[in-house]
Amino acid sequence: MRAARAHGGGGAPHPLPPPLGPGSASPRPPRAGSRRERRTPGLPRCRLAPRKRGSSWPSPSSPRIATPISPPCRQTLGDRKSGQAGTLRRRRPRRVLVGSSGDPAAVGLHFRVRPHLRSGRLQTVNESHRPEFIELRKWLKDRQFEDTGLVPARFPGTGRGLMSKTSLQEGQTIISLPESCLLTTDTVIRSSLGPYIKKWKPPPSPLLALCTFLISERHAGGRSPWKSYLDILPKSYTCPVCLEPGVVALLPEPLKAKAEEQRAHVRDLFASSGAFFSTLQPLFVEPVGGIFSYSAFLWAWCTVNTRAVYLRSTRQECLSAEPDTCALAPYLDLLNHSPHVQVKAAFNEKTSRYEIRTASRCRKHQEVFICYGPHDNQRLLLEYGFVSSCNPHACVPVPGDALVKYLPAADKQMHKKMSILRDHGFTENLTFGWDGPSWRLLTALKLLCLEAEKFTSWKKVLLGEAISDTNEKTSLGIAQRICSDFMEETQAVLHKVSDMKEGKALPAHELTLVESLRKEELSILQASAEIMSSSRALSP
Repeated sequence: MRAARAHGGGGAPHPLPPPLGPGSASPRPPRAGSRRERRTPGLPRCRLAPRKRGSSWPSPSSPRIATPISPPCRQTLGDRKSGQAGTLRRRRPRRVLVGSSGDPAAVGLHFRVRPHLRSGRLQTVNESHRPEFIELRKWLKDRQFEDTGLVPARFPGTGRGLMSKTSLQEGQTIISLPESCLLTTDTVIRSSLGPYIKKWKPPPSPLLALCTFLISERHAGGRSPWKSYLDILPKSYTCPVCLEPGVVALLPEPLKAKAEEQRAHVRDLFASSGAFFSTLQPLFVEPVGGIFSYSAFLWAWCTVNTRAVYLRSTRQECLSAEPDTCALAPYLDLLNHSPHVQVKAAFNEKTSRYEIRTASRCRKHQEVFICYGPHDNQRLLLEYGFVSSCNPHACVPVPGDALVKYLPAADKQMHKKMSILRDHGFTENLTFGWDGPSWRLLTALKLLCLEAEKFTSWKKVLLGEAISDTNEKTSLGIAQRICSDFMEETQAVLHKVSDMKEGKALPAHELTLVESLRKEELSILQASAEIMSSSRALSP
C-alpha cells in the first residue's frame, strides 16, 4: 500500500474551481471586529456571548444541525459523527487538513447534543472514560497504536471531537495510525468475504467491497473484530441522499439537481449489487435480503464516502479497475472540521503508518481540527451533510442558463452569445460571494449585453477589457436584478420552512439544515447587493 502525494497539505485531490479572471478577488470571510461583536459592512450586527479564555464559543440549542447564529459571525462545522455527512462521488474521500486555531472565528458549530452545563456555563467534557472510547483505545493499542496526546471530548458548539492533552507545536505528529488499524480493500479481501469477491464476475468495485464488509461486520455484532470501531460510527447521516424528498425539494435548484443524481446513483448501485449479495448466503444464517437491505447499504455508502481518507492501495485483481483510494481511519475520523487550518498528512512507507502533522500550534486542552478543503456550503451539504456558517468559501451559484431570461428577447445574437460562453466555460462557476458578484458572472453578463455593433469585441470581454460605460452599467444592473430575485426566492423558502417546522410534517432537523443553508445564502446575497449598490453609486 502506498499513499498518494498530498495535495494542498494532504488528502484527496479535490478539483478546484477554474481560476478567477482579471480584477477578481477570491471570496473572503467577514472582517473580524471586537471580541464581543463582529460585523461586516451592510450586514446585521451579531453579538457573541463572552467566553472563558481557552474555551470554545457557546452554541444554539438546535441539535445536530449547523444553524447559523447571525450572519456572518463564525464558521460552523458539521458533525459527521452525529449523522451530518454525505458526498456526491463515491470514490472521493475527504481531504485531510489538520490544525488548530485560537481565533474564535475559526471555531465552528455542528450541534449534535445539548451542551454540558455546569454552574450555568458551557464546559468542555473529557469523554475518554466512556465505555465505547475505552474499548476503542484498547482495540487501537492491541494494533500498536501510539498515544499522541489526543483524547475524545465534547466541546460547546462542536460536539464530539478530539482534545489535545498537551500543547502542540508546529510540525508535531498528532496522529500516527498503524496500517493494521486502517480499513481498506486489503482488509476486505483477507476476510471471509474474500473468496466470494474473487469469484464474482464482473469484479465488484472497491467501494462495493468496502460497503459489503461494513454491512457484514455490523451484522456480526460482538463477533466482529471491528466492533469497537463500528460502535462509534453514526447510526444515520444527513447528506441529501438520506433526506426526505419534501426536504430535498426546498434546496436551491443546482443543489437539488445534484442531490437527485446522488440518490439515483446510490439506488442504481444497490440494485445492481443484488445478485452479488445473494452469493454471500452461505456466510449467514439469516436471509441475505434482510441483511443487505437498502437502508443498510445506504448507511455503509455514507460511512465510506463521508469518513474515508485518501490512500492509494495496490490494485486488487479481483476488483474492478476503478481507483482504490479510500481507507477508513479509526480515531482519526473523530477530528472535527474547520476551514482555517493547515496540515501535512500522508502514509509513511517507512513506518507503515498514516501520519498527520500540525502546521500550526495548539494550546493545551484545545480542540484539534481537520478541514475537508475549500468547499462552498452547497458542496459541503451534498458531500458531507452539513452547512458551515460564515464559511469564507461560501457563495451562491447562478445557473448559466438562467441569465437569458434577464436579457432582451429581441436580441438576435443571443444564441450565438450563449454558444460562445459555453465553448469558453463561462456558464459554470458563476456566483455571488461575500465580495459581490464573481468576475466570471460579470464577464458573462458583459458579453451577453454587447450591442450588435460591438459584438465583434467579445474576445476582449472574455479577457477582461471594458468595452463601454454603457455595457458596464447594463451588466451590473442585470446582476443586481438577479441578486434581488434570488433574495426574494430565498426569503420565500425560509417562510415556507418556518411554516413546515410548525406543521411537523417533515423531520425538524432536516428542515433546520435547509434553513441554515438558505439563511447563509441570504446573508451572502445581501452583502453582494450592498456592494453592487455602492459600486453603482460611485460610477460616473
